[in-house]
Amino acid sequence: MGWDFSLSRSINAMIKTTPFIVTRMVVYFGIALLYIFATGTGGAVGYGVTSFGDGEGAGAFYGALFGFAGASGVLYWLREYILYVVKAGHIAVLTKLYDNEPFPEGKGQVTYAKDVVQAKFKEASIMFAVDQLVKGVLKAITRLLGGIAWVLPIPGLENLMKLVNSVIRMSLTYVDEIILAHAIRTNSDNMWAAAREALVLYGQNYKSFIKNAVWLSLMMWGLTFLIFVVLLAPTFAIMALIPGDLGFWSFIIAFILAWSFKAAIIEPIAMFSLMQVFFEKTEGQVPDPEWEARLEKASDKFRELTKKARDFVPGFGKDKDKSSDGPDTPAPDPA
Repeated sequence: MGWDFSLSRSINAMIKTTPFIVTRMVVYFGIALLYIFATGTGGAVGYGVTSFGDGEGAGAFYGALFGFAGASGVLYWLREYILYVVKAGHIAVLTKLYDNEPFPEGKGQVTYAKDVVQAKFKEASIMFAVDQLVKGVLKAITRLLGGIAWVLPIPGLENLMKLVNSVIRMSLTYVDEIILAHAIRTNSDNMWAAAREALVLYGQNYKSFIKNAVWLSLMMWGLTFLIFVVLLAPTFAIMALIPGDLGFWSFIIAFILAWSFKAAIIEPIAMFSLMQVFFEKTEGQVPDPEWEARLEKASDKFRELTKKARDFVPGFGKDKDKSSDGPDTPAPDPA
Protein backbone atom coordinates (compact mmCIF):
# COMPACT_ATOMS: atom_id res chain seq x y z
CA MET A 1 0.00 0.00 0.00
CA GLY A 2 3.01 2.30 -0.29
CA TRP A 3 3.59 4.85 -2.99
CA ASP A 4 5.16 4.26 -6.40
CA PHE A 5 7.28 7.38 -6.76
CA SER A 6 10.67 8.53 -5.55
CA LEU A 7 10.61 11.64 -3.39
CA SER A 8 14.38 11.97 -3.63
CA ARG A 9 14.14 12.03 -7.42
CA SER A 10 11.44 14.71 -7.20
CA ILE A 11 13.48 16.88 -4.85
CA ASN A 12 16.51 16.47 -7.12
CA ALA A 13 14.36 17.62 -10.06
CA MET A 14 13.46 20.78 -8.14
CA ILE A 15 17.15 21.49 -7.54
CA LYS A 16 17.86 21.05 -11.25
CA THR A 17 15.03 23.46 -12.15
CA THR A 18 16.03 26.18 -9.70
CA PRO A 19 15.21 29.02 -12.14
CA PHE A 20 11.56 27.97 -12.12
CA ILE A 21 11.46 27.46 -8.36
CA VAL A 22 12.77 31.02 -7.97
CA THR A 23 10.14 32.26 -10.45
CA ARG A 24 7.39 30.46 -8.55
CA MET A 25 8.61 31.94 -5.27
CA VAL A 26 8.60 35.48 -6.71
CA VAL A 27 5.09 35.05 -8.11
CA TYR A 28 3.42 33.31 -5.17
CA PHE A 29 5.13 35.27 -2.41
CA GLY A 30 4.29 38.38 -4.41
CA ILE A 31 0.65 37.29 -4.22
CA ALA A 32 0.98 36.82 -0.45
CA LEU A 33 2.47 40.29 -0.06
CA LEU A 34 -0.38 41.70 -2.14
CA TYR A 35 -2.88 40.14 0.26
CA ILE A 36 -0.99 41.44 3.30
CA PHE A 37 -0.75 44.95 1.87
CA ALA A 38 -4.36 45.07 0.66
CA THR A 39 -5.79 43.60 3.87
CA GLY A 40 -3.63 45.75 6.14
CA THR A 41 -4.30 48.94 4.20
CA GLY A 42 -8.02 48.23 4.05
CA GLY A 43 -8.09 47.55 7.79
CA ALA A 44 -6.20 50.74 8.58
CA VAL A 45 -8.49 52.83 6.37
CA GLY A 46 -11.58 51.20 7.85
CA TYR A 47 -10.30 51.85 11.33
CA GLY A 48 -9.56 55.48 10.50
CA VAL A 49 -12.96 56.14 8.98
CA THR A 50 -14.83 54.74 11.98
CA SER A 51 -12.50 55.96 14.74
CA PHE A 52 -14.46 59.15 15.26
CA GLY A 53 -17.41 59.46 17.63
CA ASP A 54 -18.80 56.18 18.89
CA GLY A 55 -17.35 54.09 16.06
CA GLU A 56 -14.17 53.19 17.96
CA GLY A 57 -12.56 51.83 14.81
CA ALA A 58 -15.17 49.12 14.29
CA GLY A 59 -14.71 49.42 10.52
CA ALA A 60 -11.26 47.81 10.61
CA PHE A 61 -12.71 44.36 9.95
CA TYR A 62 -14.82 45.48 7.00
CA GLY A 63 -11.97 47.54 5.57
CA ALA A 64 -9.72 44.49 5.72
CA LEU A 65 -12.48 42.44 4.07
CA PHE A 66 -12.70 44.97 1.23
CA GLY A 67 -8.92 44.87 0.75
CA PHE A 68 -8.89 41.05 0.79
CA ALA A 69 -11.66 40.93 -1.82
CA GLY A 70 -9.76 43.38 -4.01
CA ALA A 71 -6.60 41.25 -3.89
CA SER A 72 -8.67 38.15 -4.71
CA GLY A 73 -10.07 39.95 -7.75
CA VAL A 74 -6.56 40.74 -9.01
CA LEU A 75 -5.54 37.10 -8.53
CA TYR A 76 -8.64 35.95 -10.44
CA TRP A 77 -7.65 37.98 -13.49
CA LEU A 78 -4.06 36.72 -13.30
CA ARG A 79 -5.01 33.03 -13.18
CA GLU A 80 -4.52 32.43 -16.91
CA TYR A 81 -1.12 34.16 -16.86
CA ILE A 82 0.05 32.12 -13.86
CA LEU A 83 -0.98 28.85 -15.52
CA TYR A 84 0.59 29.78 -18.87
CA VAL A 85 3.88 31.30 -17.72
CA VAL A 86 4.63 29.76 -14.32
CA LYS A 87 3.07 26.30 -14.25
CA ALA A 88 3.18 25.28 -17.92
CA GLY A 89 6.79 26.36 -18.34
CA HIS A 90 7.84 24.34 -15.32
CA ILE A 91 5.86 21.33 -16.57
CA ALA A 92 7.64 21.51 -19.94
CA VAL A 93 11.08 21.55 -18.32
CA LEU A 94 10.24 18.78 -15.83
CA THR A 95 8.93 16.61 -18.67
CA LYS A 96 12.23 17.04 -20.51
CA LEU A 97 14.11 16.30 -17.31
CA TYR A 98 12.06 13.15 -16.65
CA ASP A 99 13.18 11.68 -19.97
CA ASN A 100 16.82 12.69 -19.30
CA GLU A 101 16.89 14.60 -22.57
CA PRO A 102 19.35 17.49 -23.02
CA PHE A 103 18.03 20.98 -23.66
CA PRO A 104 18.66 22.41 -27.15
CA GLU A 105 22.13 23.89 -27.45
CA GLY A 106 22.24 27.58 -26.62
CA LYS A 107 18.90 27.54 -24.81
CA GLY A 108 18.41 27.84 -21.08
CA GLN A 109 15.48 26.32 -19.23
CA VAL A 110 13.36 29.46 -19.28
CA THR A 111 13.85 30.09 -23.01
CA TYR A 112 13.19 26.44 -23.85
CA ALA A 113 10.01 26.38 -21.75
CA LYS A 114 8.73 29.59 -23.32
CA ASP A 115 9.26 28.22 -26.83
CA VAL A 116 7.56 24.90 -26.05
CA VAL A 117 4.50 26.45 -24.39
CA GLN A 118 4.02 29.01 -27.17
CA ALA A 119 4.40 26.34 -29.83
CA LYS A 120 1.88 24.01 -28.20
CA PHE A 121 -0.76 26.43 -26.96
CA LYS A 122 -0.18 29.68 -28.92
CA GLU A 123 -2.19 31.72 -26.39
CA ALA A 124 -2.83 31.58 -22.66
CA SER A 125 -6.58 31.35 -23.32
CA ILE A 126 -6.13 28.06 -25.22
CA MET A 127 -4.20 26.45 -22.40
CA PHE A 128 -6.70 27.74 -19.86
CA ALA A 129 -9.57 26.25 -21.90
CA VAL A 130 -7.81 22.87 -22.07
CA ASP A 131 -7.14 22.99 -18.33
CA GLN A 132 -10.78 23.79 -17.49
CA LEU A 133 -12.10 20.95 -19.65
CA VAL A 134 -9.61 18.55 -18.07
CA LYS A 135 -10.76 19.54 -14.57
CA GLY A 136 -14.37 18.98 -15.59
CA VAL A 137 -13.61 15.48 -16.88
CA LEU A 138 -11.66 14.61 -13.72
CA LYS A 139 -14.74 15.52 -11.67
CA ALA A 140 -16.80 13.17 -13.85
CA ILE A 141 -14.30 10.35 -13.26
CA THR A 142 -14.62 10.91 -9.52
CA ARG A 143 -18.40 10.70 -9.82
CA LEU A 144 -18.06 7.47 -11.80
CA LEU A 145 -15.97 5.94 -9.02
CA GLY A 146 -18.41 7.18 -6.41
CA GLY A 147 -21.25 5.45 -8.25
CA ILE A 148 -19.96 2.11 -6.99
CA ALA A 149 -21.61 2.89 -3.66
CA TRP A 150 -25.05 2.81 -5.28
CA VAL A 151 -24.73 -0.66 -6.82
CA LEU A 152 -22.96 -2.55 -4.04
CA PRO A 153 -25.45 -3.61 -1.31
CA ILE A 154 -23.06 -3.08 1.58
CA PRO A 155 -24.53 -1.24 4.63
CA GLY A 156 -22.74 2.01 5.40
CA LEU A 157 -20.78 2.00 2.14
CA GLU A 158 -22.50 5.18 0.92
CA ASN A 159 -21.14 7.27 3.81
CA LEU A 160 -17.73 5.69 3.44
CA MET A 161 -17.68 6.55 -0.27
CA LYS A 162 -18.60 10.16 0.49
CA LEU A 163 -15.51 10.38 2.70
CA VAL A 164 -13.37 8.62 0.08
CA ASN A 165 -14.62 10.95 -2.66
CA SER A 166 -13.78 13.99 -0.53
CA VAL A 167 -10.20 12.74 -0.15
CA ILE A 168 -10.01 11.93 -3.87
CA ARG A 169 -11.23 15.41 -4.85
CA MET A 170 -8.58 16.96 -2.62
CA SER A 171 -5.91 14.73 -4.15
CA LEU A 172 -6.79 15.70 -7.74
CA THR A 173 -5.04 19.06 -7.29
CA TYR A 174 -2.04 17.96 -9.33
CA VAL A 175 -3.64 15.58 -11.83
CA ASP A 176 -4.70 18.24 -14.36
CA GLU A 177 -1.06 19.37 -14.54
CA ILE A 178 0.00 15.78 -15.26
CA ILE A 179 -2.48 15.71 -18.14
CA LEU A 180 -0.78 18.83 -19.53
CA ALA A 181 2.60 17.12 -19.07
CA HIS A 182 1.40 14.19 -21.18
CA ALA A 183 0.11 16.59 -23.84
CA ILE A 184 3.53 18.26 -24.00
CA ARG A 185 5.44 14.97 -23.92
CA THR A 186 3.55 13.44 -26.86
CA ASN A 187 4.81 16.31 -29.03
CA SER A 188 1.41 16.53 -30.71
CA ASP A 189 0.13 19.75 -32.27
CA ASN A 190 -3.41 18.78 -31.28
CA MET A 191 -3.42 19.47 -27.54
CA TRP A 192 -7.14 18.70 -27.30
CA ALA A 193 -6.59 15.16 -28.58
CA ALA A 194 -3.50 14.66 -26.41
CA ALA A 195 -5.37 15.79 -23.28
CA ARG A 196 -8.30 13.54 -24.21
CA GLU A 197 -5.96 10.54 -24.57
CA ALA A 198 -4.33 11.27 -21.21
CA LEU A 199 -7.70 11.44 -19.46
CA VAL A 200 -8.68 8.02 -20.80
CA LEU A 201 -5.32 6.59 -19.70
CA TYR A 202 -5.88 8.14 -16.28
CA GLY A 203 -9.33 6.57 -16.05
CA GLN A 204 -8.18 3.06 -16.97
CA ASN A 205 -5.36 3.26 -14.38
CA TYR A 206 -7.29 5.18 -11.74
CA LYS A 207 -6.47 2.84 -8.85
CA SER A 208 -2.72 3.46 -9.07
CA PHE A 209 -3.09 7.19 -9.64
CA ILE A 210 -5.58 7.78 -6.83
CA LYS A 211 -3.51 5.76 -4.37
CA ASN A 212 -0.42 7.84 -5.09
CA ALA A 213 -2.35 11.12 -5.33
CA VAL A 214 -3.87 10.54 -1.90
CA TRP A 215 -0.45 9.80 -0.39
CA LEU A 216 0.94 12.98 -1.93
CA SER A 217 -2.04 15.03 -0.82
CA LEU A 218 -1.66 13.89 2.78
CA MET A 219 2.08 14.63 2.72
CA MET A 220 1.75 18.04 1.11
CA TRP A 221 -1.15 19.30 3.21
CA GLY A 222 0.46 17.96 6.39
CA LEU A 223 3.63 19.90 5.61
CA THR A 224 1.58 22.98 4.69
CA PHE A 225 -0.21 22.82 8.04
CA LEU A 226 3.12 22.72 9.88
CA ILE A 227 4.27 25.79 7.95
CA PHE A 228 0.99 27.52 8.82
CA VAL A 229 1.52 26.87 12.54
CA VAL A 230 5.09 28.19 12.39
CA LEU A 231 3.93 31.37 10.61
CA LEU A 232 1.13 32.21 13.03
CA ALA A 233 3.32 34.04 15.58
CA PRO A 234 5.14 36.37 13.15
CA THR A 235 1.87 37.07 11.30
CA PHE A 236 0.11 38.11 14.50
CA ALA A 237 3.09 40.35 15.30
CA ILE A 238 2.87 42.07 11.89
CA MET A 239 -0.90 42.54 12.01
CA ALA A 240 -0.63 43.93 15.55
CA LEU A 241 1.13 46.96 14.05
CA ILE A 242 -2.10 47.89 12.27
CA PRO A 243 -4.74 49.68 14.37
CA GLY A 244 -7.98 47.83 15.02
CA ASP A 245 -8.88 44.27 15.93
CA LEU A 246 -7.49 42.16 13.07
CA GLY A 247 -6.90 38.91 14.94
CA PHE A 248 -9.13 36.97 12.52
CA TRP A 249 -7.20 38.30 9.53
CA SER A 250 -3.93 37.19 11.09
CA PHE A 251 -5.09 33.59 10.66
CA ILE A 252 -6.09 34.29 7.06
CA ILE A 253 -2.75 35.90 6.19
CA ALA A 254 -0.81 33.06 7.86
CA PHE A 255 -2.79 30.60 5.75
CA ILE A 256 -2.04 32.56 2.57
CA LEU A 257 1.68 32.61 3.39
CA ALA A 258 1.61 28.84 4.00
CA TRP A 259 -0.26 28.42 0.70
CA SER A 260 2.51 30.43 -1.00
CA PHE A 261 5.13 28.01 0.31
CA LYS A 262 2.98 25.14 -0.90
CA ALA A 263 2.40 26.58 -4.38
CA ALA A 264 6.01 27.68 -4.89
CA ILE A 265 7.95 24.72 -3.51
CA ILE A 266 5.77 21.84 -2.33
CA GLU A 267 3.35 21.52 -5.26
CA PRO A 268 6.01 21.03 -7.96
CA ILE A 269 7.49 18.20 -5.86
CA ALA A 270 4.08 16.53 -5.76
CA MET A 271 3.54 17.21 -9.46
CA PHE A 272 6.82 15.55 -10.50
CA SER A 273 6.14 12.62 -8.15
CA LEU A 274 2.77 11.99 -9.79
CA MET A 275 4.37 12.52 -13.19
CA GLN A 276 6.65 9.57 -12.41
CA VAL A 277 3.63 7.38 -11.65
CA PHE A 278 1.66 8.47 -14.71
CA PHE A 279 4.45 8.01 -17.26
CA GLU A 280 5.56 4.68 -15.81
CA LYS A 281 2.05 3.21 -15.51
CA THR A 282 0.88 4.31 -18.97
CA GLU A 283 4.08 3.46 -20.87
CA GLY A 284 3.08 1.48 -23.98
CA GLN A 285 -0.65 1.64 -23.21
CA VAL A 286 -3.37 2.77 -25.61
CA PRO A 287 -6.73 4.29 -24.62
CA ASP A 288 -9.31 1.66 -23.65
CA PRO A 289 -12.48 2.00 -25.82
CA GLU A 290 -14.58 0.94 -22.83
CA TRP A 291 -13.30 3.86 -20.77
CA GLU A 292 -13.72 6.21 -23.72
CA ALA A 293 -17.38 5.17 -23.92
CA ARG A 294 -17.82 5.66 -20.17
CA LEU A 295 -16.44 9.17 -20.29
CA GLU A 296 -18.42 10.08 -23.41
CA LYS A 297 -21.58 9.07 -21.57
CA ALA A 298 -20.73 10.60 -18.20
CA SER A 299 -19.09 13.95 -19.07
CA ASP A 300 -20.25 16.75 -21.34
CA LYS A 301 -16.75 18.23 -20.89
CA PHE A 302 -15.24 15.07 -22.36
CA ARG A 303 -17.63 15.27 -25.30
CA GLU A 304 -16.61 18.90 -25.81
CA LEU A 305 -12.95 17.90 -25.65
CA THR A 306 -13.60 15.22 -28.28
CA LYS A 307 -15.30 17.75 -30.55
CA LYS A 308 -12.46 20.25 -30.23
CA ALA A 309 -9.93 17.49 -30.97
CA ARG A 310 -11.79 16.59 -34.16
CA ASP A 311 -12.24 20.22 -35.23
CA PHE A 312 -8.60 21.11 -34.71
CA VAL A 313 -6.71 22.33 -37.79
CA PRO A 314 -2.93 21.63 -37.66
CA GLY A 315 -0.79 24.71 -37.98
CA PHE A 316 -3.31 27.14 -36.53
CA GLY A 317 -3.34 26.10 -32.87
CA LYS A 318 -7.09 26.65 -32.64
CA ASP A 319 -10.43 25.24 -33.73
CA LYS A 320 -11.62 25.60 -37.28
CA ASP A 321 -13.10 28.95 -38.17
CA LYS A 322 -16.78 28.15 -38.43
CA SER A 323 -17.39 31.37 -40.36
CA SER A 324 -15.04 30.31 -43.16
CA ASP A 325 -16.59 29.88 -46.60
CA GLY A 326 -14.11 27.19 -47.51
CA PRO A 327 -14.66 23.46 -47.02
CA ASP A 328 -13.88 21.88 -43.69
CA THR A 329 -10.54 20.15 -43.45
CA PRO A 330 -11.03 16.74 -41.88
CA ALA A 331 -8.80 15.95 -38.93
CA PRO A 332 -7.89 12.49 -37.69
CA ASP A 333 -10.42 10.99 -35.31
CA PRO A 334 -8.83 11.18 -31.82
CA ALA A 335 -10.63 8.04 -30.81
